[in-house]
Order: sequence, then structure tokens, then C-alpha cells
Amino acid sequence: MYDWANSVYSLVITSTIFPVYYNSVTQSEDLGDKVNFFGIEVVNTVLYSYSISFSFLVIALISPLLSGIADYSGKKLAFMKLFAYIGSVSCAGLFFFDGSNLEFGIICSVLASIGFSGSIVFYNAFLPEIATEDEMDFLSARGFSLGYIGSVILLVLNLAMVQVPEVFGLTDGGEAARWSFLITGIWWIGFAQIAFRFLPDNPYHRKVKKAIFFKGYREIKRIFKVVRKTVVTRRFLLAFFFYSMGVQTIMYLAATFGDKELMLPGDKLILTILIIQLVAIAGSYLFAYVSKMFGNKLSLIIMVLVWLLICGAAYYVVNEYQFYALAFFVGMVMGGIQSLSRSTYAKLIPAETTQHASYFSFFDVTEKLAVVFGTFSYGFIEQITGNMRNSALFLGLFFLVGLGFLLLVRIPKLEFKPSFT
Repeated sequence: MYDWANSVYSLVITSTIFPVYYNSVTQSEDLGDKVNFFGIEVVNTVLYSYSISFSFLVIALISPLLSGIADYSGKKLAFMKLFAYIGSVSCAGLFFFDGSNLEFGIICSVLASIGFSGSIVFYNAFLPEIATEDEMDFLSARGFSLGYIGSVILLVLNLAMVQVPEVFGLTDGGEAARWSFLITGIWWIGFAQIAFRFLPDNPYHRKVKKAIFFKGYREIKRIFKVVRKTVVTRRFLLAFFFYSMGVQTIMYLAATFGDKELMLPGDKLILTILIIQLVAIAGSYLFAYVSKMFGNKLSLIIMVLVWLLICGAAYYVVNEYQFYALAFFVGMVMGGIQSLSRSTYAKLIPAETTQHASYFSFFDVTEKLAVVFGTFSYGFIEQITGNMRNSALFLGLFFLVGLGFLLLVRIPKLEFKPSFT
């Protein structure tokens, strides 16, 4: 149920309503799309890209240490709660962002992103503890699907608030958008209580000891050496890093692209994201089935090839109907590549280990660094070329490199036992 709880943040805040709201309140007659952030003049969308990069850089730096501590002390659930509360409160805090307090809005956005990403580090690490290896693909797909369903339900409500604010006793769409941020924070932490109630707390009965900080660091260092020597895991993480640079950047900045390059109004952008979410539900199960029939590797390769075509097509999109068609294909592979990447990595963790959070930290850090480099590259290319289409085209290179590494990976279907070189 944590997928159901936190996915509303990913959809409402990062993908739809907040990017559109942010763009609208940071435009001015005097400066156009330029803003002053702590005295520095920068393009509003570039600032937003960089803020995402910064938040994920923070998580990439601290999550390996935190997960090592969590495994050593048996406090995965406690750390998951901590980050979930940070994220949901910061998300609700965006209610007070109105454009005049840009620094406050960016800080809340960054903290919400840190809370979301930090909680996922520990949430993902529960997968090997609640599912057998042959259950992981479909359980992971089920989690993402529940997340898509829950987030679509809340997005439809928020969309209604934005479109007809007077029905809800609101003055305009801007006020409705701010209320949607508050509702998203409440939904997130409210439904998270179900996961907090039923996820296993310290299943290996570890006790907190002194010098936990240093022991946690030693644990993560030890596991890093194991991962580095495991050929299949190392190659998979490299492939995952490069194709995630493209996947995550598209997820975070698709609405911004439609707003700035195609001049689509907010309701049509939100409709686009709804298409992506609904199709992603089917996509998650479709590629879980393909994986079951033909293996994880072939399923991942097919999806990366589709992502490559999406990047090329994005460069030539000129109207809303082409954008909708592109959204359909994004949805088809978005859910599948996320859920299957998670379950594939879970299969690569040695069966005898109990250090799941520490192992999963490498997966999560890889993803976070991919967001850092992907969103930064996207913003940087826009800054130097003045065109987001060039940024979208450049993302295709990341998928191409990721495909190359993926072709080198030999992913077993069942009962994986790592071999070392």
C-alpha cells in the first residue's frame, strides 16, 4: 500500500499540477521566464531541473550510509517513516507557495523530493523479505499498478478542483492547485500508515548497539566490495544507470516540455499524464508477463528500444495529438521498466544475505545519480541551446549506452547465485 500512498506525490507534484503551477507563477512581464533565486537570475524551468538534480544528489550521498545503518540496527521501517514524514509535510507546505516566495517553494519542493526518494530506499529493501523469488516480478508490478491507480484517483479529483474551482468553494485554479498540494501530503502520510502497520519491523531481531554510525559505514563498504566483484550485478547497475537517466528525466520533465515547447494548457497536460498513468497499469503487467515467458533481459531490451524511439519522436512532435500518442507509448514502457528493474535487481541479491537495505542502496543510489545527471543535462542543454527539443533528443544517447550494457548482462530467471571474478 505504500505505492498507493506515495505515488500521488510522483504524479501530482513532480509530473502534472506542480510543474504547470510553478511555470505560471514564476512568469512575469518584466523578466519573462527568468527568475531571481537568492539573487541569481536563471530561467525558471532550468532552476526547476537543477532543484530536482540537487535533491537526488543529497539522497545519493546519504542513502548508502543510512541503509547500512538500517540493516545493522534493524531500523529500516523507522527510517522509512522518517523520510515519509519529511516528504509529506514538505509537500503540504507547498500550499503556501504563491510565486512571490520562490525560495520557500523550491526548498519545500527539494525536501519533498528528498523525503519521497529516501523512503523508497527502505521500502524497496522490503521486497526480498515479503516475496519469494518467483513472486517478485508480479508483486513489484502489482505495487506500481496500485500506485498508478491511487494517483489517478487523486489526480482526477485535483483536476476537477482546478477546472471548476467554484464548485469546491475556491476562487481560481491557482488556489485549487495549492489545495491539491496539501491534499497530496495528507493522502501520502495517511495511507502510508497501512504500510507502516503491516511491513515487518526488524524481522531478523537485530539490536541497536553503540558506534552504529561507523558500523553502518563498514557494512555498506563491505557490500560495495561484493557488488563490485559480482559481474552480473555490476553490469546490470551500469545499464540501469544509463537508461534510468532517460526514464526518470522524462517522467519529471514531460509536463514542462509540453507546456513550454507545445504551449499546451494545463488541462491538456494533465490529460496527457492521465493517459500515461492509465496505460502504465497495463504496461506493468504486460512486461511482467513477457518477462515470465521470455526472461527479464529480453523484456528490458524491448522497453529500452521503445524509449529510444520515444526520444527521437519527441524532437518532431508539433501538436497535442502527437503528444497524446507519445504519452501512450511512454505509459506502456514506464511502469514496466520501473517494476521489472526493481524485481530484476532483487533477484541478483545473494539469497543467503539479510542485508537487503544495504544491497538495495546500490540500486537506489544508481537511480538517484541517474536523475541527477539526467535532469542536470536536460536543463544544461536547454540553457545553452534555448530549446528543450535538443534536450529530449540528447536523452536518446543515454538509452543507447544503457542498451549496450544490458546486452552484456546474463540475467538468470530463478535461483541466482553470484559468481565472482
